[in-house]
Amino acid sequence: MTVAPSVQSTVPHGRVRTIAVVHDWLVTAGGGEQVLAEVLREFPNADLFSSIDKMSTADRDRLGLKTVHTSPLQSLPGVGRYYRSLLPLMPWALRRLDVSAYDLVISISHAVAKGIVTHAGQTHICLCLSPMRYAWDLREQYLDESGLSRGVKGWLARRMLDRMQRWDLANSTNVTVFIAISEYVADRIQRAYGRRSTVIYPPVDTGYFAPPDNEKRGDHYVTASRFVQYKRLDLIVRAFAGMPEKKLTVIGDGPDLEKVRRVATPNVTLLGRLPRDVLRAELRRARAFVFAADEDFGIAPVEAQACGTPVIAYGKGGALETIRGLEDATPTGVFFAEQTEAGIQSAVAQFEQNAGRITAAACRENAERFGVARFRSELRQFVGATTEKWER
Repeated sequence: MTVAPSVQSTVPHGRVRTIAVVHDWLVTAGGGEQVLAEVLREFPNADLFSSIDKMSTADRDRLGLKTVHTSPLQSLPGVGRYYRSLLPLMPWALRRLDVSAYDLVISISHAVAKGIVTHAGQTHICLCLSPMRYAWDLREQYLDESGLSRGVKGWLARRMLDRMQRWDLANSTNVTVFIAISEYVADRIQRAYGRRSTVIYPPVDTGYFAPPDNEKRGDHYVTASRFVQYKRLDLIVRAFAGMPEKKLTVIGDGPDLEKVRRVATPNVTLLGRLPRDVLRAELRRARAFVFAADEDFGIAPVEAQACGTPVIAYGKGGALETIRGLEDATPTGVFFAEQTEAGIQSAVAQFEQNAGRITAAACRENAERFGVARFRSELRQFVGATTEKWER
């Protein structure tokens, strides 16, 4: 399907051009969708493309999404429930999204969007949330979650992921320039694709997530995430099961919900997915935020710090760029070195011994480095410099 570009979008240096924004899929409102929302606010006349659009009305309104041009996968009954199993069809679906009439294409990709078909006359900026983790470093986890780790189905699934990896690598050459959301992702882009990238940290709404007027806090800990395996919510809950005197509040939902429920003990409260204002209230009241994922960036720990709340985090990935550990003069959290129950329990004890060193003001000041205005300014300048360089 060919889409006529909308009214032209203005980018820096006085240039006016048509812009297409391509997103992997639109189903739930996570960190990638927050990035998308701010890209669209910066370039409000851009047209939006995605393989499918099954976003709820409430999430759509909050993110400010408009008309979405989708692939033929959109018409499959119930596709919002099983779209991840359609990964082998995603390259075909992308070929049905025609962005050939646009001067500038911005893909926001953690999976397939970077593979959108472009031509030599276009500039393609990929805002890479991550190389395709299904095909690269999270392959075995993906197979385990899908029940495809063994037998003939496992063999076929690995063959499919081998093809996806080759496709992903081949299509990375069609990207003009990469933006990485962290130094951690920049390193993974270099290792996967052999490409350099510029780091622009994602936007965190530090205006909304702010400390309360009343600095009084509760005695409980909190974690919030989509319940998927790599987030390790079950690990956090098991760790607190071994500390029955400490309270944990868990916010979110997702495929791993039953796994988390099975290991929850009376000191653990599962609140499900909460409205944004209630989530903010919980972050403000918590003693500390607990985060166990090896994450590409991790918006939730920054939202917690923006509320003045310290973070206890796995010391790998994007967390090392967004949290200042106890070795810092003005720490904002505590790291644990291993994704184990004992690692989390030790970090909680270390936090309680050093809680006086971690102030709400330090947490807030650290989080402000990742605000929305900074993201939009850096993105605008990058787009302007890139289009000027590539079209001289």
